[in-house]
Amino acid sequence: MSSSTALHYQSYLQLDKVLDAQTPQSARYGPAAHDETLFIIIHQVYELWFKQILHEMDLLLRTLTKEQTVDERDMGLVVETTQRILKIQEVLIQQITVLETMTALDFLEFRNYLFPASGFQSYQFRLLEVKLGLPRSQREQYNNTPYSEVFPPEQQAMLEAAEAAPSLLQAVEQWLERTPFLQFRGWDFVPAYKAAVERMFTEDRAQLDNNPHLTDTDRRARHTRLQDAEHYLFSLLDPAGYNQMQAQGQARMSHRAMMAALLINLYRDQPILHLPYALLTNLLQIDEHLATWRYRHSMMVLKMLGRKMGTGGSSGHEYLQKTVAQHSIFSDLYLLKTLLIPRSHLPVLPEGLKKSLGFSFGA
Repeated sequence: MSSSTALHYQSYLQLDKVLDAQTPQSARYGPAAHDETLFIIIHQVYELWFKQILHEMDLLLRTLTKEQTVDERDMGLVVETTQRILKIQEVLIQQITVLETMTALDFLEFRNYLFPASGFQSYQFRLLEVKLGLPRSQREQYNNTPYSEVFPPEQQAMLEAAEAAPSLLQAVEQWLERTPFLQFRGWDFVPAYKAAVERMFTEDRAQLDNNPHLTDTDRRARHTRLQDAEHYLFSLLDPAGYNQMQAQGQARMSHRAMMAALLINLYRDQPILHLPYALLTNLLQIDEHLATWRYRHSMMVLKMLGRKMGTGGSSGHEYLQKTVAQHSIFSDLYLLKTLLIPRSHLPVLPEGLKKSLGFSFGA
């Protein structure tokens, strides 16, 4: 390759396009507001990171939705990819601190020029939510219209296609359903676990009855709470009770997927379950980082604008605050924590299963 055709840093990164992509609206009407450039660059960087997360999401979905079972050798890649997404999310959250160096008065210098543009019109972020597994039925309504109404027809069509395709939540659910260790040579995890839970509650009731420091009133109240906890926990373990919770919108994953996730969480020290446990943990953290980003964003809006209406016509802070909890995607994995019991109460695994979950080497 000659020096005249050699690749150059400037052309490889197309910096002429990137660095010429900031056009403050305030400059069209008078002196440019100094902080509008910061505002534009922050949001452009957000969109670049959204693009990278979507790129990583496509890899996850290709890997987890193969026609055959997921090759265990691919699980390391899956976990590493979710870890990369987490690191990007941490950057997204930190970017808010940079934006917060702009004061409310500085923002008001150019805010009126932004109408009716809004962050709600970020197609990539909505696509990311869809690919993660956020359904329309769970979305907080924006101006009482479907979320996709703000996009042009071609983007609406792409969002609908994404909604029809498997999401990461669905891909993980199907992967969990294929977990082979729930039944093993006559041993059945769920009945064994129910028996362990029953023993634990029996011990808890005995401790309440024998505690000399409790009054009769306190003892009755604690027994009632213990009974409620026992009923709720057994509802989660029972397929019929769990299906009823699903029908009421309190759970999304199938009962078998949840039981597999429970087994992975309980026996995560077994070598073969290290990566599956890491994946489930990373998914929870992705959800947590999303909620943190939404919350930080909503609080920044509150500090900047108080109760002012959003530039896109939303209720501003109020709308953003509602999405923090309502737009949770992997909430089933939080629900799973209700089922955890101390290691000392876990059912003992059959020796053959322990060997299958570990590493064994011949002579």
